[in-house]
Amino acid sequence: MANDPSETSASDLIDARIAELGDWRGKTLARMRSLICDAVPEVVEEWKWRGVPVWSDAGILCTGETYKAVVKLTFAKGASLDDPAKLFNSSLEGNTRRAIDIHEGEEIDADAFKTLIRAAADLNHAGKKKKKS
Repeated sequence: MANDPSETSASDLIDARIAELGDWRGKTLARMRSLICDAVPEVVEEWKWRGVPVWSDAGILCTGETYKAVVKLTFAKGASLDDPAKLFNSSLEGNTRRAIDIHEGEEIDADAFKTLIRAAADLNHAGKKKKKS
């Protein structure tokens, strides 16, 4: 991997972040990344805002931030998504974003999460189609 982040792919930078964490947060971020890629195979991985993993498909689906006590997955348009499994547990007060905070030892329902990711991608694509017409 190159030392200059501008010469390194976003996927490589995300790999490096996961390895650098080396604890439950890295494992959690890796698992959620895998679920995102399973749910939306055409997802684009990006590295934004000085080190935040971002997954996009016709717009941002979600970001993956890591803090000392939590891995936070923030959905750019989460307030517009149905969440029957009640995965969103953070940033609930806003009109746009919603987040899932995952603490050490917590497991997220993989099928419900993938459904949420697909819904985010569908919403992004629906918005792109409206703008074109």
